[in-house]
Amino acid sequence: MDRTAAAAETIAAARLRREALSVLDISIRPGDEVEAYRVQDAVHARLLDTPFGARIGRKIGCTTAVMQTYLGIPNPCAGGVFEGGTHQSGVALRSSDYLRVGIECEIAVRLGRDLNPGGGAFSAESLADAVAAYMPAIEIVDDRYADWRTTDTPTLIADDFFAAGCVLGNPVRGVGAPAETVGVTTINGEEAGRGLGSDVMGDPLNALAWLANSLAARGQSLRKDEIVLTGSLVETKWLDRGDRVTVSISGLGTVELSVT
Repeated sequence: MDRTAAAAETIAAARLRREALSVLDISIRPGDEVEAYRVQDAVHARLLDTPFGARIGRKIGCTTAVMQTYLGIPNPCAGGVFEGGTHQSGVALRSSDYLRVGIECEIAVRLGRDLNPGGGAFSAESLADAVAAYMPAIEIVDDRYADWRTTDTPTLIADDFFAAGCVLGNPVRGVGAPAETVGVTTINGEEAGRGLGSDVMGDPLNALAWLANSLAARGQSLRKDEIVLTGSLVETKWLDRGDRVTVSISGLGTVELSVT
């Protein structure tokens, strides 16, 4: 088994068993982000025939200053969104399904067409008509690491960067200025944080363009109907059993979950 396959097997097995992932042995640890995304692809292949199911989109992490500061990572990173972890508003999550469940306040998009590379670099302007709908979203994250603060960035990327699912609100079409939206996270009726759409690389569409260009450089592309979570407007909030969460995005609506 080569090092990519060995790393993917270790990561996927830990996730499926809900075991904390320790720092990978140097013999299989991805050495940089290029190798990390190769491992990530192999992890996705191993998760296909499990409750995670097919990858139906992507998530982008560290697109805002607040999250770059929190995680100590200065550049965006991408992971997968899976069918088995995608929920409708009002879902009750079982705390036992996670090592340490948390949430993030996000603007999600659903693509209305394939983003085929070959016509030059993608930009926010070139992708404005590619978004079929915007949605308020909660990204579900899981601290499934022995110590994430000492886990190297390539390993975090290979393991989908904390991603554990999402809760999607109703789709909204014709959003004119996503950068001007305001996102608010409320936990048990009290505001826990807020941020602006413009905090996401100046505009959530800039994050989408970063992802499309990053995938194109790896010979991949985003497809029609895929979901993209563009990055958290609010620092990650870790939850306890009994917590109830509401994420509100101005102009898009609200989305809710609880932990049982």
